Amino acid sequence: MDAGKSSATALADNRLEQQFSDAKPLYTASEAIIEANRCLYCHDAPCITACPTGIDIPAFIRKIATGNIRGSAKTIFRVNMAGASTARVCPVEELCVGACVYNGFNETPIHIGRLQRYAVSAALEAEESSGRRLFTPKPDCGRKVALIGAGPASLVCAAHLALEGVTPIIYERDPLPGGLNTTGIAPYKFQSGDALLEIEWIIGHGVDIRIGVEVGQDVTIEQLLADHDALFIGVGLGGDTALDLPGSDGPGVWGATDLIRRIKNQPGFEIPADVGSALVIGAGNTAIDIARELAMLGLPDVALVYRRTEEEMSGYAHELEGARRYGVKLIEQVRPLEVVRSDGRVVGLKVLDLINNEAVELACDWVVEAVGQQKFDGALAPGVERDGQGRIIVDEATRRSGHPQIYAGGDCINGGQEVVNAAADGREAAFAMLRGWGLEVGLNPGAA
Repeated sequence: MDAGKSSATALADNRLEQQFSDAKPLYTASEAIIEANRCLYCHDAPCITACPTGIDIPAFIRKIATGNIRGSAKTIFRVNMAGASTARVCPVEELCVGACVYNGFNETPIHIGRLQRYAVSAALEAEESSGRRLFTPKPDCGRKVALIGAGPASLVCAAHLALEGVTPIIYERDPLPGGLNTTGIAPYKFQSGDALLEIEWIIGHGVDIRIGVEVGQDVTIEQLLADHDALFIGVGLGGDTALDLPGSDGPGVWGATDLIRRIKNQPGFEIPADVGSALVIGAGNTAIDIARELAMLGLPDVALVYRRTEEEMSGYAHELEGARRYGVKLIEQVRPLEVVRSDGRVVGLKVLDLINNEAVELACDWVVEAVGQQKFDGALAPGVERDGQGRIIVDEATRRSGHPQIYAGGDCINGGQEVVNAAADGREAAFAMLRGWGLEVGLNPGAA
């Protein structure tokens, strides 16, 4: 399911993300079999517990080792219909790979993500070439579900519903479906064309996506509830949170997710030749991603600016290590005060050195703010409540809100976690709906 194999990926060719090489290239068949045979196929495997979707990792790896690629992929997809994207975007070092028993032996852990990518890629290529589907949806059962937002949570929820004969209709206001998989994942991990190919595959099971429809403006929640048996809210976070520093208005100051989206999706977007340095404010994974992207695109001087210490960073240590390999530096214990301009151009960032309690100016051509995203604040139906952090409150087991017809998942309930967490939310919400209607849950065996 790699990019470039379908005309459905309606993206321009002149995008900066195409300049990035794959950080974890697709295994060849020989490489996959060799790696799969390293697995110990543990009983009560800790890697399964570490996976938010609970994929039976030893089972799918054993199937690779025995040449049953179709069976391997189906093992993955039965519990995670976003298996193609999560294979590449999951922070496996913190999840399944981090839990691998080989770590305790001071040995290299199994490359689970790369094996998962191999299995689903090979199986989907075989499906396309042979016409023999992995899964065949059941006949229409007469149920309809509306889903708000076409990110991973809604897509996975819709896919599992469609397999059981439910008609899912996703409403997406953005011109590109996929949420952050399409617009915000670092391009050295996952590119937009690949995200759209995964969506195309999901749509092929009977999922309807209506692009350019904003719920609350083009259609109301009340209308959706009246026309559907259930409603799933799968919206992500909003735009970048701005620090509103003096001097931040004007060119040369970016929000991190806006800049990542331009690099990934905007035709013809380039970094000006006279931009050679950038300071990224923040130390989460988004901050690390954009810093590494800028360094990989050729900026010789890129640094993260953080008010605390490296030990206190919310970003993953392995991500920072990866960025450092491209020259990204970390400036600790400084607090941004002002964007410094000369003739309208950014020339530096004034910061407070928290150790010496003195203001210093750091030279730069660009400032990138990566301090978080705005929370979901859309209109909600009666009975749907938010917590103090703006997250929709749901039942942990079913993802159902206080309204009996409304479920939710993804960033709008967790405040911004991983794609795999959104996939787990979508699946559990779908299964809860199916159980409530007396339908089978996750048992569709598909084509033999």
